[in-house]
Amino acid sequence: MDIPDHPLTEARRYGYVQDGGVWLRPVLGQPARRIGQVKDTDDDALRYFGQRYEAFRAKIDELLERLQAADNQGSYLMKLLHLQEQTKQHDGLGDYEGLHRRLREAEEQLNVSVARNREKNLATKVSLIEQAEALRESVEWLSASETVKELRQAWLKTGPVDKALAPPLEERFHGAVQEFFDRRKAFQTDRKALARRTVERYRELVNQAESLKNSDQFEAVSRQLKQLQTAWRDVNGNLPKKQAAELWTRFRAANNHFFERLKTHIETQRPAEVRPGAVPGSPEESLLRKRELARRAEALIALPPNQGVTQAKALQAEWKQSGAVRGPESDQLWQRFMLACDKVFEMSALDYYLRKRQAEGSPPLSPDERAQTATVALRKFIESDRQELAALRDNLSKLNNSAANDQFRQLLQGKIRTFERKIQTKTELITLFQLSTGS
Repeated sequence: MDIPDHPLTEARRYGYVQDGGVWLRPVLGQPARRIGQVKDTDDDALRYFGQRYEAFRAKIDELLERLQAADNQGSYLMKLLHLQEQTKQHDGLGDYEGLHRRLREAEEQLNVSVARNREKNLATKVSLIEQAEALRESVEWLSASETVKELRQAWLKTGPVDKALAPPLEERFHGAVQEFFDRRKAFQTDRKALARRTVERYRELVNQAESLKNSDQFEAVSRQLKQLQTAWRDVNGNLPKKQAAELWTRFRAANNHFFERLKTHIETQRPAEVRPGAVPGSPEESLLRKRELARRAEALIALPPNQGVTQAKALQAEWKQSGAVRGPESDQLWQRFMLACDKVFEMSALDYYLRKRQAEGSPPLSPDERAQTATVALRKFIESDRQELAALRDNLSKLNNSAANDQFRQLLQGKIRTFERKIQTKTELITLFQLSTGS
């Protein structure tokens, strides 16, 4: 029984031998054409060209399988078109009509997929453009720069869109990105200029402080150095840590040098009324010491608040060791001394309040603005003190006059005197601030 020769049968369906040549029957609108010659037998020649067709068909099968599994199918379009043309020119015997139809169907499906993908790509690119344009007003340079880099990477990874839409989209996106980088560059240029001005301002303040540190004009220079300290805070510059530390060290050293000299000056001052020969431990000597302590306490207002508080506490300790004195002047000196110390403590509390406000984000204040802010704060504090004072006085008026309440009555009276002095102290500080601003 003969075994059917299928390859030969298939080859004869699509070709034949004539005049020593192998011919392909008319296909794809083309006339029959000679594709080779017979070298051995007619059947061998037909089988050979049938095998060439099968190899070509296998190549197409492989391509279509890869196309189905591919993520970026659009990249296969030119290969499909090239193979379609080859079906009209390939030298083999087989169903080129069927191969061409399969390739055309794959092309149509691919065009649909490409169109759908280009719509998605268009939506993605429009979104990327809007995100890039939204950074026009951003000043968060670090985070915004990272965002721009991510947008650029996403743009490169996004597939193509319709050719007619591509140029204006590219122009919008890259224009928005370039605008951001131009603004960042301008900011960095301004920041460098600001840093130079900041360094120059700090150096100017350092030089001024160093030129004043050896002055003997203690009262005037105290005010000038306080103004320089306020100006230093107002600069509020952002410099490299090492550079800022060097400038601050010089500035602080000049201030400390002067105020140490002022401290020594205050401690060595003796009142004009001191008379040589006063008997140690006598009421006269104690009175002279208290006069001196009162004057020294009044001079503390010229010191920085932290140094003033330390000196005031030291003077209070000296006062306790200065001996007992009786008479009207003793009471007056006590009032002077306590009022002077209270001013130092109130000024320290006020300075803390103003620095805390500054740390919470308030803009830097000029010396006049700082004085005005201090005045407003003191008036608010006075109002609070008056409310406390009114409550104390009300409690005292309602207290029974029995002897059992004497101790509590004395406690209330002491607190009332304390709040009366607080109000007086703050009122005098307001006057000092008003005089400093000329208001």
